[in-house]
Amino acid sequence: MKNLKLVYQIVCDDVRLELGNKLSLMGIFHDFYVQQLPVTLPKLAILNHWTGSGTFLSEVRIMYPGKQKVLAASSPAPFEVPAGGYANNISFFINLTFDKPGEYTIQTLIDSSLFEERRLIVGVVQMDDEAVDEDFVQ
Repeated sequence: MKNLKLVYQIVCDDVRLELGNKLSLMGIFHDFYVQQLPVTLPKLAILNHWTGSGTFLSEVRIMYPGKQKVLAASSPAPFEVPAGGYANNISFFINLTFDKPGEYTIQTLIDSSLFEERRLIVGVVQMDDEAVDEDFVQ
């Protein structure tokens, strides 16, 4: 794993493969804030972009604040990075419910060993009635 590098990780609502092997990402976010919890996301996608070379097994876990309990985990998925090339690995989570605010952790495992951790803040924003934008309310 010495030559494997996670170039970037993007958290978004969805990732689609388009004509010409292009990726379209919808609803990109770093942290997210809602008016109330719990909140259920119909779909959450985590895109990892790798460089290096070799064949690996990837897993992604989302940990509750404190990292003592797993909120969701992807199934192990093999991927290959060709020498001098790159690979994209996408993990999808369906109907993911966040029930408390805090600093969640996205863990990326390679070959069953922790490779990278990134934070995902989930917060609640209180809005008074006068500040509510009618286009924002769904």
